[in-house]
Amino acid sequence: MTRRDLLSHAAAMATMTLPAAAQNSPKPRPGRLKQGVCGGVLGRGFDLEQRCRVAADLGATGHDLVGPKDFPILKKYGLAPTMVPGIGTLMHNSTDLSRHNELEAQAIDVIKAAAEAKAPNAILLSGNKWGQSVERCLDNNEKFVRRIIKRAEDAGVTLCMELLNSKVNHPDYACDHTAYGLELCKRIGSPRFKLLYDIYHMQIMEGDIIRTIEQNIQFFGHFHTAGNPGRYEFDLETQEMNYGPIMKKIADLGFQGWVSHEYSPRPGNPDPVKTLDRMLKMCEV
Repeated sequence: MTRRDLLSHAAAMATMTLPAAAQNSPKPRPGRLKQGVCGGVLGRGFDLEQRCRVAADLGATGHDLVGPKDFPILKKYGLAPTMVPGIGTLMHNSTDLSRHNELEAQAIDVIKAAAEAKAPNAILLSGNKWGQSVERCLDNNEKFVRRIIKRAEDAGVTLCMELLNSKVNHPDYACDHTAYGLELCKRIGSPRFKLLYDIYHMQIMEGDIIRTIEQNIQFFGHFHTAGNPGRYEFDLETQEMNYGPIMKKIADLGFQGWVSHEYSPRPGNPDPVKTLDRMLKMCEV
């Protein structure tokens, strides 16, 4: 099946069975960056297996935010579990000292599962401030990461704290500026603790995306994409970011991790498979 066939028969693609060789050995997109997907890129109507089938056929090589019980589905289609979840929740996390014992137990399981699956990363979320100062939130995040970082180092798994915006999507989230995440990285001082730099979120909070990436690439372990405003697919007609130069800068800096797409198709999008193909194409640099 050619890519043109896929794009013109998206509905059929969602239910067909690919040959075993195609399922286990997807051909990566050209270019210098490894690209992955997150759960929402095809919108509703695609279950995990259908989404993996489409992503692999289009040349993605990773899938973020899939837990261990679904690793066999990713493996079936040759996709790496590129960002393993399961440690706390977005709002309730390590900014709260009372949760650290519970979070540590979860982290032990997640790191072990990631290592066994050869997953490169596990995601960390700071949690909300809950009335605490930024400094207290940083201190509490640091205390928690120090409890688990040696385990991650020994397992060869990188813990990535995600940067999220507190202006539009996640009010009160603590790790909402690059400077916060960088301070945490410098305190921990481990190559197995980095940031998940979400381009959409940081465009909302501070902009200056390319300069920030250039100055701090050593602290970034993973990237997420989406257009702003709206968190939809990105373009040059309705969005305020040009992803071509951003991707080129990441590639020029020798980044070896994944860039994963976390946009949601615009409401009424008639062909989310074709849209995903276009997003992957725009990031071939």
